[in-house]
Amino acid sequence: MPILIIALGVALLVFMIIKLKMNTFISLVVVSITVGLSLGIPWNKIAEVVEKGIGDQVGHLAIIFGLGSMLGKLISDSGAGHRIATTLTDKFGRRYIEWAVVIASFIIGLALFFEVGLVVLLPIIYVIAQEMNMALLYLAIPMAAALNVAHAFLPPHPAPTAIAGIMGAPLGQVLLLGMIAAVPTIIIMGPGYNHVLHRLALQIYHKDVKIPVLGELKTFKEDEMPKFGISLVTAIMPVILIVIATVVKYVLPKPWLLSKVLRFIGIPDIAMIVSLLLAIYTVGLSRGMKMKRIGQSLETAVKQIAMMLLIIGGGGAFKEVLVEGGVATYVSHLFTNLDLSPIIAAWLITAVLRVCLGSTTVAALTGAGLAAPMIATTGVDPALMVLAVGAGSVFCDHVNGAGFWMVKQYLGLSLKEALVSWTTLTMLMSVVGLVMVLGISLFV
Repeated sequence: MPILIIALGVALLVFMIIKLKMNTFISLVVVSITVGLSLGIPWNKIAEVVEKGIGDQVGHLAIIFGLGSMLGKLISDSGAGHRIATTLTDKFGRRYIEWAVVIASFIIGLALFFEVGLVVLLPIIYVIAQEMNMALLYLAIPMAAALNVAHAFLPPHPAPTAIAGIMGAPLGQVLLLGMIAAVPTIIIMGPGYNHVLHRLALQIYHKDVKIPVLGELKTFKEDEMPKFGISLVTAIMPVILIVIATVVKYVLPKPWLLSKVLRFIGIPDIAMIVSLLLAIYTVGLSRGMKMKRIGQSLETAVKQIAMMLLIIGGGGAFKEVLVEGGVATYVSHLFTNLDLSPIIAAWLITAVLRVCLGSTTVAALTGAGLAAPMIATTGVDPALMVLAVGAGSVFCDHVNGAGFWMVKQYLGLSLKEALVSWTTLTMLMSVVGLVMVLGISLFV
């Protein structure tokens, strides 16, 4: 019954947005309340659950999105994004620019959450797409695929790290096997999937997409742009700080003051504010921009992400009513005593949870808890189970997931276009990831 309720809820959401042309945030809240009541959440508690879902989701992302949008706007207005874009296009050319984006996204994705990586990289690929007269989606799909695979498979990301703890798998082994699974998955689901989708659904590759937070792109003269080195360092400073903090965690004693300071500035929220303050100087004040103009850029950036934050919060409300409504418990009962390979069973349990709950992390942790007992009974390698759960956790990102709405809003896609491109991508990515894990299991 809960599965039917979820399916009807998703159908109602699609109907409200596409047919009734209802505002997405309002539609999400209405559907969240309807589904929550249908799942048995009391009338006097449903508002509290919806508020919690919105608060948890927006509270987690508001600082990162706000500061990230300011950083992106400043990089765009100062010409730093233009400098990075023109340098990459000159070095790689149109033919190989897709691979340059994949490599850069994967490297950055090793250190950053999917959401942060998207905020950091999007202003750069936006300018590249404009420079080369390409559809933004053509570069965004390889970028998002690389970020998402890293987020699912590789420590020190929270989900695979936590799953490894639940499964009792050594982090080093998870990282090594995760890299082996991740690289071919990214190649297949980045450039490979992109080329197929471009042929089958060319109409969704719009060349006139505008990212509201970046506004109209200015054309810069050579002497108006910062140097490539300072532009690149400024743009990826959040990555640098988080990577340093990750390395320090393993090489410096915890009590040392230096260790504490570096780990502190490597917290994503702190890394973003430090990076923004640095950018205000490196590509702003030091190049003659007045503080008033810088302030106007930052204010514009914040104003233009308000609706996106509300929509993402609405996705969080939908997820919360599903969790509170006991969907995870229902799914766990469905898969009791499954007669399947433990790797496939772990993936399947997590994938179903992901579709139902809309949260990668919740699906991964719940799936890991349900699948962990299989390790003792089957003798399967725990690291492979971690990767199977990780692959399942990214399956079918759709209307109940915050990531779906991020991608839709940032890339200027309609609901139908987001389902065709992003939801399909995450479904196939998850399946390809599972195939890679099964392949590795033949040798481990």
